[in-house]
Amino acid sequence: MWVFLNDKFVARDDALISVFDHGFLYGDGIYETLRAYDGRVFMLAQHLARLQRSAKLIGLELPLPEKDWPHVVNDAIARNNLRDAYLRITVSRGTGEIGLDPSLCPKPTVVVIAKPFQAYPTHLFTKGVSLITTTVRRNLATALSPQIKSLNFLNNILAKQEATKADAFDGVMLNAEGHLTECTTSNIFFVQGKRLCTPSVACGILDGITRDVILTLAREQALLTEEQHYLPEALRQADEVFLTNTTFELMPVREVNGHAIGGGQPGPVTKSLHEAFRTNLSRFLA
Repeated sequence: MWVFLNDKFVARDDALISVFDHGFLYGDGIYETLRAYDGRVFMLAQHLARLQRSAKLIGLELPLPEKDWPHVVNDAIARNNLRDAYLRITVSRGTGEIGLDPSLCPKPTVVVIAKPFQAYPTHLFTKGVSLITTTVRRNLATALSPQIKSLNFLNNILAKQEATKADAFDGVMLNAEGHLTECTTSNIFFVQGKRLCTPSVACGILDGITRDVILTLAREQALLTEEQHYLPEALRQADEVFLTNTTFELMPVREVNGHAIGGGQPGPVTKSLHEAFRTNLSRFLA
């Protein structure tokens, strides 16, 4: 495996960073997860724009010119002889003396990893997954903006840990007001009557890129879409529930907190939108 580290590609065993890197010490940094289909990257420009946004929001100047990022990402795929790939871009504050002051780090650390994509088991898509509502709440947006895709992921890790202990695929996190936000690594949708609903960005969620694609496809199918504040009871009353993220695309949910959704199997809207995603996939590849 070849890994891009700072300014060049190195072998996996040589892809090392300092123990004084502030990404390691403090979780001070940002990242993006991407997926390539047959050598083409899903929503590449949008992922890179979000990386730039995250960097700006934490006062981090990306060390690579904006025009170079697509070349690095595509080179990572090519050098590893990949077609269907999982990619991760990580940018930390960099190496510096111990302390919280960002000025201690003269230069950010950049890592780009590309590895073969491991597909999720087919039965998850045919049967759906189970969720619980976690007691771990989403970070307050006023404490840590959800618009920053941060390396500081402990909030989500604790929620995932709770879901795993409950033998659930993932956990739905509420905000401080008790409204639905998102799962630990995905956005959540539900169908109620003829409406496709998803929590508003104002609830304190990351504006997922696949989330935006699904909303676009839904509107093209003349589905009514709604982005609002919802209480967790909305999931119990839903006809269908599904999750979205870059790696699994669209994942149906069969139950929430032990309550079967829509008879406990993927519903027609979920199936239709996933089919539309696959049919229109080439539109979203760079």
